[in-house]
Formats: sequence, C-alpha cells, structure tokens
Amino acid sequence: MTEPKQAGDKPVVMVLKSDTYFWCSCGESRNQPFCDGSHKGTDFQPVKFEITDEKQYALCTCKRTANKPYCDGAHKRI
Repeated sequence: MTEPKQAGDKPVVMVLKSDTYFWCSCGESRNQPFCDGSHKGTDFQPVKFEITDEKQYALCTCKRTANKPYCDGAHKRI
C-alpha cells in the first residue's frame, strides 16, 4: 500500500482532553481517526500528537491533509 485508504469524506469533530494521541495515517484503523495497529506490514506509521488545551478539534479522515492530524479541507478536493 503506497497511498493511504480514505477512511472518510469529512473530519471527525470531537472534544479532546489533554493527553497524547496517535492518529491513523494509513486509513485502515477500525478506530478512526485513531490508530489501532492496522498499519503493521505497511510503510505507514501513526502520527503522535499532544493535546494541551481541552477543546473541540477536527481530525482528518480522508488522510490527505497537509496538517496531520487536523483537517485542512483536503477531503473537498478528492
């Protein structure tokens, strides 16, 4: 797999608490938008990100964002 699987066509919007998270970059996780280890055996790695401010975030599910893990509207161009 050289291109990530498109896991969705819009972002997942959720309130995240202060913590460390791992965003799925391959699109295969069944726990979107978070990594569940489905990338094993591929060239993909999860994207580790830290949240320090509890608030609402829009996380990418199309896997084409230039601002991983956050949605930048790339799903509108697919």
